[in-house]
Amino acid sequence: MIHQTAIIHPTARIGQDVTIGPWTVIGENVEIGDGTWVGPHAVIQGPTKIGKFNRIYQFTSVGECPQDKKYQGEDTFLEIGDHNVIREFCTVHRGTTQDKGYTRIGSHNLFMAYVHIAHDCVIGNHTIFANNASLAGHVHVGDYANLGGFVGVFQFCRLGAYSFTTGASVVVKDVPPFLKVSGHYAKPYGLNSVGLKRRGFTDEMMVYLKRAYKTIYRKGLTVKQALEELKQMAEECTEINQLIQFIEASSSGIVR
Repeated sequence: MIHQTAIIHPTARIGQDVTIGPWTVIGENVEIGDGTWVGPHAVIQGPTKIGKFNRIYQFTSVGECPQDKKYQGEDTFLEIGDHNVIREFCTVHRGTTQDKGYTRIGSHNLFMAYVHIAHDCVIGNHTIFANNASLAGHVHVGDYANLGGFVGVFQFCRLGAYSFTTGASVVVKDVPPFLKVSGHYAKPYGLNSVGLKRRGFTDEMMVYLKRAYKTIYRKGLTVKQALEELKQMAEECTEINQLIQFIEASSSGIVR
């Protein structure tokens, strides 16, 4: 159902069984997939592609141009997957040509009220962003990552899969997969043990990941030395390869 007061641009493409609430604005070159619900007083600008069965609540701003002084009106893009929940007052911006030109969000994510996703961010699947969590530009967030309320992430940082960032933390370095970090600035505080067990990590896998954590953070090794030990451990636990690949790809360094 599309409310009679909603304003929809002629170029917008609206799927089947889409609900659009009163006083909502759907801009040029916006595509909304089947079964999506958009509440009242939301604004969705394009070019933006939104998948199926999303819920976008009132007073959100989705697909607006980036807050970047280098942006000069270039044709950039926002893509959102399926089954996401975007709560009140969230802001999600399109990409810039200084990066790959798009902001991309996967599927089954929950963005609580007042979350900000800046230009050129890439977010995986099944993440949770608590109220007021904010990403600066070019941030990458892996699958099943969890950000507490009022977390701030510096530009170009990466948060690995299954990581947990506690409330009000400030992240200025990459957070490897499986870790729990906290503080201003965020530092490692062990594994995200509760989250990993909820996601089906076995006791045996947890033993190896704890050994890997101690190798990186407790043995006084350089990152290069720790990687050499991790590569030996990965022969027995393939999940450690995620740590190795993440750390090797880090350009700004990992939290220490």
